[in-house]
Amino acid sequence: MDDGDDSSRPYLRVAGVIRQRIVSGALRPGARVPSTRQVVRDFGVAMATATRALAVLRDEGLVVSRPGSGTVVRSPDPPPRRAARPRDRELTTGRIVATGLSVADGEGLEAVSMRRLAAELGVAPMSLYRHLAGREELEHLLVRAVFRAHPLPEPGPEGWRAKLELVSRTQWQAYRRHPWLPELVSLTRPLLLPEAMAHTEWTLRALDGLDLTLAERAREVIALASLVRGLAASAAAETRAERETGQPNDQWWVTLDDEVSGLMASGRYPRLAAIPEGAVQDLDALYEHALTRHLDGLAAHLARRH
Repeated sequence: MDDGDDSSRPYLRVAGVIRQRIVSGALRPGARVPSTRQVVRDFGVAMATATRALAVLRDEGLVVSRPGSGTVVRSPDPPPRRAARPRDRELTTGRIVATGLSVADGEGLEAVSMRRLAAELGVAPMSLYRHLAGREELEHLLVRAVFRAHPLPEPGPEGWRAKLELVSRTQWQAYRRHPWLPELVSLTRPLLLPEAMAHTEWTLRALDGLDLTLAERAREVIALASLVRGLAASAAAETRAERETGQPNDQWWVTLDDEVSGLMASGRYPRLAAIPEGAVQDLDALYEHALTRHLDGLAAHLARRH
């Protein structure tokens, strides 16, 4: 049989059917295409075949994967925009940072470069260096911009627990809105940036009056920030994996169905097998669980001292 015949390669046959639906307009831009599980059911093929078929359509640029939406028909590229010339609009540090935020949020920190920002702004790359010393300063300004956009109120809610919940959730929201942020935030070698330091000072002030030594207060601030950043880093890694593979987390798990089912049916992992499907995949719920248990532990510690 001819190796180029689609009938000899089921994934090409499946891709051809879905491609025809897109070309004919039956599936319009933005419409969801069949998931891997649905392809398995509708075409009677293996999960690996379904995954490969969708990969072919992604490689052809016909579909894209969007977190939370699955795989959808790709919208036509907009007409190229005319690059703004320096005399059209004055180049400022604020415009450079805003453009960097947009690129980082949409494509990841690795997509941010001086050359890329210059192209987005319609200027020569060297003109950026009249406003920035280089990549390191740009990263610092990105972090400052995020923390500036997430200020903490003065004096804040009553009670140490309400205050710690507020600062923790504020930082969690910042990390979720800017998945690249955990990469630039270090707890052992922190950036000495005013907006970030204000968060630390605010958190320390929330602990005023508690029966804790200065060392214990410092550890509490670092422990709480580590909890938030650690989970945010996991969320960021998932966002990066989806962007690089074009495969949302739920589809990734579907491709492992047979392997997971076999392991759980072996009887060697009865407690793992008893966990409900999806119980730990909601990172927002996992964050709330971790925050509550952490603050419960601090409250119990303070109660024992009294």
